[in-house]
Amino acid sequence: MSAGFNRMSLSYGMKIVFLTGVFLLSYFIPLTGYAQEYMIGEGDLLKIKVYDNPDLTTETRVSGEGKITFPLIGEVEVNGLTAMEIEKKIAVSLENGYIKKPQVAVFIVEYKSKKVTVLGEFTKPGLVELRGNATLMEVISSAGGITANAGDMLYIQRKILKTGNEKKEDITLTVYLTKLLEQGDVTANIVVLDGDSIYVPRAAFVFVNGEVKTPGAYKITKGLTVLRAITLAGGFTQKAWKGKTKIIRKSDKGEVTISGNMEDLVMPDDIVFVPESFF
Repeated sequence: MSAGFNRMSLSYGMKIVFLTGVFLLSYFIPLTGYAQEYMIGEGDLLKIKVYDNPDLTTETRVSGEGKITFPLIGEVEVNGLTAMEIEKKIAVSLENGYIKKPQVAVFIVEYKSKKVTVLGEFTKPGLVELRGNATLMEVISSAGGITANAGDMLYIQRKILKTGNEKKEDITLTVYLTKLLEQGDVTANIVVLDGDSIYVPRAAFVFVNGEVKTPGAYKITKGLTVLRAITLAGGFTQKAWKGKTKIIRKSDKGEVTISGNMEDLVMPDDIVFVPESFF
């Protein structure tokens, strides 16, 4: 029945990391749906300069209380502010008895306060720090890309404030990876928010064995029939007994063997077996 078939075998093409290098597109795709400007938070490292006052140039990290320390004025509350808002806040404090019309510039040296979790078929699952208003492509790139075993969908779980309610509720956003990675659909390259959880499930596979040209495991796509699965495996060999093609399928009672009509849809973990003809 198995004819030396190994369930874990993969076709040659599936051993290649999924769309290597495609993540460079993130630098050329226009960003859509951009959220508000990045808000400073705990752990961010800032560099602050005051024009014509080089002695005031300071690098400072935002404390757990959301504050930084700056010469002359001491502690400054910055949590939840943008770089531009911090510039104005420091300028107002410096102008109050220290410097006439100060010109302040704030730069973000390190982004540490905003993170997302990536799970499933990422090369490097775990926490990813967001650099400013990061897009989905940038997060995927930071996580080392998506594996060859990835399914067709990506899910983003996000907490949002319900209208008229202080409590947060979970929503799930769905992204088609084909649109994002292959078609370069700009609308799929959405902005990722702090606290998002991003999940790419493993794809389902059908295993094609017997008298086909390239036996192996093939990713199941929508509407994949027995005939299309055999086509993915290079088609029948000259020895194939096409009319006796079978599907070996898992069930609650174990494996069952059913007739493999060419237009039947395959299911995850099916084995499509093409026997050798005796004539």
